[in-house]
Amino acid sequence: AAAVPRHDRSGAGTRDRASPGEKTLMCGLAGLVNLGAEPVSPIILKRMTDAIAHRGPDGEGHWIEGNIGLGHRRLAIIDLSPAGQQPMISADHRYVISYNGEIYNYRELRAELETAGYWFRSKTDTGGMLAAFAHWGTDALLRFNGMFAVALWDRKEKRLLLARDRYGIKPLYLSRQGKRLAFASEQKAITT
Repeated sequence: AAAVPRHDRSGAGTRDRASPGEKTLMCGLAGLVNLGAEPVSPIILKRMTDAIAHRGPDGEGHWIEGNIGLGHRRLAIIDLSPAGQQPMISADHRYVISYNGEIYNYRELRAELETAGYWFRSKTDTGGMLAAFAHWGTDALLRFNGMFAVALWDRKEKRLLLARDRYGIKPLYLSRQGKRLAFASEQKAITT
């Protein structure tokens, strides 16, 4: 008998738990940074997200700007609308994020950020992460209660942040390949 994937849209956080032999569904991220001036190839970035297509049946997104490219495979859980597509760009267009995971306290963080003047285009925890990074910088990582792997590009500073949750529940693989840094939720995406 074929395994039936667990695809919980309730937001209860069960999407990564599976019985033995059962497929799991989850988002996936991938990206490239060419350490020289060479632009990122959309073909290579697409090949990377195709390698992890099984992680995100609800959508695929790519964002490229010069020598940086972020890709994403989406499993829509919290906000099923197109507003939750990734990579996601902050309201001020400074930050771009590709993220896999779940921030359990995103509603509380969102309420705090709304009080500080931030507004949100979606109901996703991803939008909350973007605003948190804009407001608290990398100290936002200390406020997140959850499991996650994140790639955040600061367009102003030209700086990439790659981070995982404290316990390393969500995978994030890195590979330096000559003058290129590749990263992804699975190793096979960085070896394509």
